[in-house]
Amino acid sequence: MKTHRKNQSRAGFTLMELMVAMAITTIIVTVLVSITSIATDTWNRSRAELRAMRQGKAMVESMARDFEALVVRKGNEFEWLSAETPQSMPGGSGGNLESSNACDLIFFTAATDRYEGKIGTSTDKGGDVSCVAYKLEYRDPIDAGGSSGSDFDTFVLNRLLVDPDKTFEDLLGQTDLKNAFNSYDSEIEEPENFVCENVYQFSVVFHIEVTENSGNGATVKNVPIVIGESGGSQVSKSLRILGNGIESDASGSVTDEELAGGRLVAVEISLTVVSDFGIDQIRRRKFSGTQQSEFLAQNSYQYTKLIQVPGL
Repeated sequence: MKTHRKNQSRAGFTLMELMVAMAITTIIVTVLVSITSIATDTWNRSRAELRAMRQGKAMVESMARDFEALVVRKGNEFEWLSAETPQSMPGGSGGNLESSNACDLIFFTAATDRYEGKIGTSTDKGGDVSCVAYKLEYRDPIDAGGSSGSDFDTFVLNRLLVDPDKTFEDLLGQTDLKNAFNSYDSEIEEPENFVCENVYQFSVVFHIEVTENSGNGATVKNVPIVIGESGGSQVSKSLRILGNGIESDASGSVTDEELAGGRLVAVEISLTVVSDFGIDQIRRRKFSGTQQSEFLAQNSYQYTKLIQVPGL
């Protein structure tokens, strides 16, 4: 006796159904990848901006504290503040991005972190006037004595604080503060004097209150002097504050005599901080023409602060 088995059809998808399913899956994956990429880019930009903000804040706050405690004594020929552009601007060699401006600063201040911040302890020897210097360079922030061209080179801002004892012995009472400070130049590059990195440019504007004499009598006006390379009536390569007046090579705005009799009332700090991605590109790329300005517009952040100084 023969038995007949019914043919059982196998469940499955047709080719068309598989193609539709694959297309839908591809669309979903593409959308997810796109969303993830956008989220990652946004996170990276926010992280870069936050880090740049911290770098900028560290610099301006440190400098603000020092300028707010600026020390100048009148009635002498001693130099109390020296500000000038460096002989060569910091930056990568061979066409890499070079800083547009920088300022070497040396001045006296009643810094609160003198004696390693241990004021009022046995470490405090009683002095209250320190000398502080700021310098911008392009190098490895950790390897102070290393050669240029390192994979970790960046724009580095360092601050050197000379405690009151050495300040009194070596620097106070000097008529040429920069020359007297030369013996400390090597110390400013030490890693412990690091303030922040990725500071592409660092500009200082000194606001001088000047009494201008004319046929209508005396008038008081504010004269801003920018420390920079390019010439101009308000741009100077150097500015010195002495016990008997202010000296600068800025010309055209006021006379040398009027400037010498002026007084410093405020200091404005302006800086450009480049993102980590931007610094990495600086190490690898060469810039020409408008590439530099376009690159900085996309990969840098600007910060400015006006600091009122004590009445001098």
